Parts: sequence; C-alpha cells; structure tokens
Amino acid sequence: MDPKLLEVLVCPVTKGRLVLDRDAGELVSVQAKLAFPIRDGIPCMLVSEARSLDAQAQDSADSPKA
Repeated sequence: MDPKLLEVLVCPVTKGRLVLDRDAGELVSVQAKLAFPIRDGIPCMLVSEARSLDAQAQDSADSPKA
C-alpha cells in the first residue's frame, strides 16, 4: 500500500488514524474496533465490509483454554 495513501485515509466512523496490518491485509481503526479489508491493493472503506474486532476478542474469550 502506498504510504501517502495511508497518510490521507481515515476511519469513516471516527475520522481517526488507521493502522496497516500487512499480515491480515487490513486497515485497522483501533478507536472504532473495525478492520477494513484491502482487496487487490484497494482499501474497502465501507463499514458494511469491515470486520468487527470486538467479535474477534469475544471469540477468543469464549474459547476453552487448555
């Protein structure tokens, strides 16, 4: 992803900073607890397409521990 593009993109919910997660191929809004996918090098900034980070944290909490 172009670093200049990352500088100008903001979260559509909070208008806050986004963090690039290269491994997951997502832009993460920590404030909104959303991860926006990057498809074919293009960030999809639609809230309806975002993955909730709360759900991921809840799934981890619900998992049985060995």
